[in-house]
Amino acid sequence: MTRNVFLALALAAIATPVFAADYQTNLGPMPLDDETKAVIAGRGEATASYDGKTFVVKGDFRGMPSNAISAHVFDSPVPGMPGKKLFDLDVTKAAGGTISGSFKLTSAQATALRTGKLYIQINSEKAPAEYPWGPKGTLWGWLFPAHETVGANVPQQDHWFIPQLDVPAR
Repeated sequence: MTRNVFLALALAAIATPVFAADYQTNLGPMPLDDETKAVIAGRGEATASYDGKTFVVKGDFRGMPSNAISAHVFDSPVPGMPGKKLFDLDVTKAAGGTISGSFKLTSAQATALRTGKLYIQINSEKAPAEYPWGPKGTLWGWLFPAHETVGANVPQQDHWFIPQLDVPAR
C-alpha cells in the first residue's frame, strides 16, 4: 500500500508543470511628453499565467482619450525596450474595457516570459502612428512575476522587478 501511495505521489509530481507561474503588470501611458500627453492616457492592469503549456492573459483598462483599436503581446530584447509582436489579444474597442487571450508558447517565448521580456501594449485611435524610437502604443506594461502591490510612495520590497536575475544558469 505504501509503495502504491509513493508511486502515485511521484507520478503526480512528474505530471505537475515545472514552469507554473503567475505574472502581472500595470499598464500605463508611454512615452509621455508634451506632444503625446494629449492623445495617450489611461491606466490598466493585467495578469498572465503559464502552466508550461498554455499562456493566458486577462486584464482591464480605463481612461484612454480614444477607443482602443488593438492589443498585443510583444517580445522585447530587454525589459523596457520595444520589441516584436508575438500575439494579438482580444480587446474591447472602447476607452475602457478588457483584454484577453490564450496562447501556446515556444521554449524561447517561455524563457522570455520568465526573464521579463514579454509586454502588453494597447493601441488607441489617437495614438501617434509611430514614435521616433518604436511602434505606436497607448498603454504598455512588462509582465513580471506576481508580487504584492503596494500603495503610492511606498517602497517596493523584494527582487521581483529584476526577473532576469532569477533564471538559473543552464
